[in-house]
Amino acid sequence: MNLIIQGLEIENRDLRELAKLAGANDIERITGQAFRLKNANRRDQVPEYCADAGLDFAFVEQTARLGDFGLVAMDMDSTLLAIESIDEIADMHGVKPQVSEITQRTMRGEIVFAESLRQRTALLRDLDEDALQRVYDERVRLSPGAEKMLLRMKSAGIRTMVISGGFTFFTDRIKAKLNLDYSAANTLEVADGKLTGKVLGEIIGAHGKAEVLKKVRDELGLKREQVIAIGDGANDLKMMEEAGVSIAYRAKPIVQENATYAINHVGLDGVLNLFD
Repeated sequence: MNLIIQGLEIENRDLRELAKLAGANDIERITGQAFRLKNANRRDQVPEYCADAGLDFAFVEQTARLGDFGLVAMDMDSTLLAIESIDEIADMHGVKPQVSEITQRTMRGEIVFAESLRQRTALLRDLDEDALQRVYDERVRLSPGAEKMLLRMKSAGIRTMVISGGFTFFTDRIKAKLNLDYSAANTLEVADGKLTGKVLGEIIGAHGKAEVLKKVRDELGLKREQVIAIGDGANDLKMMEEAGVSIAYRAKPIVQENATYAINHVGLDGVLNLFD
């Protein structure tokens, strides 16, 4: 087993101490922000040390290869994107504090996603539809390392998908911008150029995300272990359960506790360093 250590600044003394703690017999540089400690053993002291040092860690089987996977599924808000799009829409309508509070409660798992989305969307009633484009043009930012990760995934033949509890207005544009293979999200109802405060059709929440992933996985003829899922909130957990490898990206504690790996300090391209 290998121990992958990642961080914005990694000191040699930290690598030596971690190698000692894990019983690793070699330290290999992957990038300036990632190192592979070879032939390591799982030790409880490693997570504690990395938490104190501000480092990401992952115990990974030596046989793990990026080319073994066929699909990567990503949440959009606060995962693929460095924003919560619904919060930014709310800001255009002067209700961001109210919407943000519900968003945070939802991501922590304190409120059922479908109900929270209805509550937040209702607060957007009568907002001009044009505000959505303004949010996209002025506020949307990709998470660090997102494009690098996706380029490498595609070169390895891995299909890419964004599954969001947010809105198709954004997933459609992100899918086109990043040349993703699949996207799924909720559709805002619009009438006379204004948001009605309602969502059309069945809401894609925790169960919906999982169902979308399973559907695409089956269409591609992939096994569960050939899928990577990346998310940050409680509504991503069921989607992540349908993947062989789940990655909590700058995620809420409940997600980190249930994911295969957690990335808190480096960008999304840190996913690449977990595999040869």
